Amino acid sequence: MKAVPVRYHGTAFLLFSRMKTIAVYCGSSSGNKEIYKQEAAATGRFLAQKGIDLVFGGGKVGLMGVLADAALEAGGKVSGVIPGFLQTKEVAHDKLSELIVVENMHARKALIHEMSDGFIALPGGYGTLEELFEMLTWGQLGLHPKPVGLLNTAGFYDHILSSLDHMVQEGFVHEINRKMVLCDHRPEDLYKKMLAYQAPAIPKWL
Repeated sequence: MKAVPVRYHGTAFLLFSRMKTIAVYCGSSSGNKEIYKQEAAATGRFLAQKGIDLVFGGGKVGLMGVLADAALEAGGKVSGVIPGFLQTKEVAHDKLSELIVVENMHARKALIHEMSDGFIALPGGYGTLEELFEMLTWGQLGLHPKPVGLLNTAGFYDHILSSLDHMVQEGFVHEINRKMVLCDHRPEDLYKKMLAYQAPAIPKWL
């Protein structure tokens, strides 16, 4: 078995100036519908075929593993970022192009952000939603101009999208910030929207 290159992260960050790398957030479970795994695999293959590097949470279980395996099988580069405490629990993927071990969950999220030119959320649970909304919040505050997309497999995010619309109606989210949430059912169509994305010019507090 080929050894996975492992490096331990300190203070240096790598930031690309174009959409060369996309981060994908998704569940460490597979869900209870086969289509979730099918679309996770389709996303991994699509990124690899487009020559886009994938960065993700580094796990081998659930949709994370399906995504990574599909990208690797299609010849893509896949980097995983995982806290040491999860690596020692043997959930780290052992066939990645690169596995980056960081100190904690906060460092993981920060590094994935720095490495990526855009972000896609597949179906997932609390962790996926936390990562998704943190990137949206940072974008809303003008801390990054990167596109954030939802792959709405089988309508998984319909209720979240309805909640966002409700936040606009109730005056807690501006319409310009609501439009930051890009959404599609197909990875190739979502990618086109991400390429065309322009970050809001006016910070939230203005």
